[in-house]
Amino acid sequence: MDDAAPHTNRLAGETSPYLLQHQHNPVDWWPWGTEALAEAQKTGKPILLSVGYAACHWCHVMAHESFEDAATAEVMNELFVCIKVDREERPDIDQIYMRALHLLGQQGGWPMTMFLSPDGAPIWGGTYFPNTPQYGRPSFVGIMREFIRIYRDEPDKIAANKTAIERSLVERSPTDTASIGLNELDNVAGSIARSTDPDNGGLRGAPKFPQCSMLEFLWRAGARTGDDRFFTTINLALTRMSQGGIYDHLGGGYARYTVDDKWLVPHFEKMLYDNAQILDLLALEHARAPNVLYRQRAEETVGWLKREMLTREGGFASSLDADSEGEEGRFYIWSQSEIEDLLGKDDATFFAAKYGVTADGDFEGRNILNRLGDDSDTATEAEQLAAMRAILFRAREKRMRPGLDDKVLADWNGLTIAALVHAAQAFARPDWLTLAATAFGFIATTMSRHGRLGHSWRAGKLLQPALASDNAAMIRAALALHEATGDHLFLDQAVLWQADLDTHYGDPRHGGYFLTSDDAEGLILRPHSSVDDATPNHIGLTAQNLARLAVLTGDDRWRKQLDTLFSRMLAVAGENAFGHLSLLNALDLYLAGAEIVVTGEGEEAEALLKAARALPHATTIVLHVPDPAKLPAHHPANDKVVPGGGAAAFVCRGQTCSLPVSEPDALAALVRHEDAVASTSRLQ
Repeated sequence: MDDAAPHTNRLAGETSPYLLQHQHNPVDWWPWGTEALAEAQKTGKPILLSVGYAACHWCHVMAHESFEDAATAEVMNELFVCIKVDREERPDIDQIYMRALHLLGQQGGWPMTMFLSPDGAPIWGGTYFPNTPQYGRPSFVGIMREFIRIYRDEPDKIAANKTAIERSLVERSPTDTASIGLNELDNVAGSIARSTDPDNGGLRGAPKFPQCSMLEFLWRAGARTGDDRFFTTINLALTRMSQGGIYDHLGGGYARYTVDDKWLVPHFEKMLYDNAQILDLLALEHARAPNVLYRQRAEETVGWLKREMLTREGGFASSLDADSEGEEGRFYIWSQSEIEDLLGKDDATFFAAKYGVTADGDFEGRNILNRLGDDSDTATEAEQLAAMRAILFRAREKRMRPGLDDKVLADWNGLTIAALVHAAQAFARPDWLTLAATAFGFIATTMSRHGRLGHSWRAGKLLQPALASDNAAMIRAALALHEATGDHLFLDQAVLWQADLDTHYGDPRHGGYFLTSDDAEGLILRPHSSVDDATPNHIGLTAQNLARLAVLTGDDRWRKQLDTLFSRMLAVAGENAFGHLSLLNALDLYLAGAEIVVTGEGEEAEALLKAARALPHATTIVLHVPDPAKLPAHHPANDKVVPGGGAAAFVCRGQTCSLPVSEPDALAALVRHEDAVASTSRLQ
């Protein structure tokens, strides 16, 4: 028996769970850094860059087929300096080389496999490559050898490819101004709504992703125009997702996407950022129109966050893997016989009819639990089903669990904190507000150095400096907490982080913000994209933050800064509206949002604040001014304040404020009335 210790490479010194998954590969992996680049330039070898993440199914497939294979690793080590990157830990690197892959005419995805010159410039690449030839595709070893042949024998071709990609990477869109207003937002919303699936919700076809920025954009269109068809569209998507196989009906939480067009068969990984954004949408729509299903899904999803994603220190982990026991989805799927053994024949038959369970199954002979068929339960049936789900959940807990990527990312946590705050208000769950504040405290202290955020934390190691996305998402979280609690420490922190963002990430030449700071490790270029990804782009988030900062601080410099940002970035958004929906969502808040000003202190003021905070968060900004004499001199509510009149609330849009109201119900009714008047006046 061979008792020799397994081979260990340089990744053993890293903290990323994804990189640590590869520490015993026979590949001589380097983590990204100056040492790896120096090695490539010293040896003259090109770089093989492999980018993935812990919950990526096809990353695992390529790892098992190629990176764990000694013969393949021998070729990799002989021909290349091999660098492995966790895209969640280094989205700046991922963004640069993914854009290069798109420039090569490829769709992109993960694992991403790029061939670079020794100085890090992209030359060619792809995604998953099979270990053996398949369906006309060459093997990974064959691809590597052919690349080296061209690299060695046709240097002019390599140089031309490298130069063309580098030139395209640094090209920027024109910065001409563009006129986008409410009418243009309505037109874009109508166009997107017509592209949605009328039966299943979401965009037509497969695969189906949640597309949360899109759903928020359509929700805003409904609020802005008064056209209920937009609300119907987003409710169809939210309901089908919440009843489909993309949702974990036993443990809570949503998977990343489904491979089919009915939200049934997911890629089973669960990402923190998806669940944050979906929770935010559930809260937003429930605040407009209370929905029992959305409350249940929100409670179950927050339950999952607390049970499975909350770290010891109070932050939230990044993701759960799709695979366990070497199979995709094995943890989540069921055979009919397993359910019968646990529930008994009669109860299993009842459960199967409700959750789409059959003898043949719908995924590799097993069943993905879903409520896409029968979703109507009596009170008695709902109670019975809850008990049955609990039995199955307890049995599932004994299975081998999917891997947890427990690194804490500031930007994903920022989205989650804000969603928890919004959900706490919409669903009247103050304990969720405490959960959000605890996570915020961890990131603002443990994940910060000298007042500046870091990006990723695990095992006591902080990766710095932050990305612009970290600042933008954590400012959003700070502002949400300030509006929900009135605590000015959150507002002060938001102002400090915004100052850091402006100082170290701003792009004065083109507008907007670079992804990386001016004192970060040098890459071949500083990434600067305004396009949304699976998360809203940091520029779109920053625009929303500036709109709130202008109101909450009373400092008009934030409004002027936002005007400048829009003047530079809306031209880019006009060329690709769908890719800039977070920026357009910010524009909607700026042009159509309601500022709710509550003056006074005591029980009456608190009751008004509670009513204001329970309103849909996307289109309202709640400002509490205990002493109305301290309203900014230019604030339009000054003319409406009644001296000595006690607690009062005003609804303001632009430079106009309503007359004061003193009753919580009257405030909610006034906001609804103001919304209706605004939408009607635009239609005339």
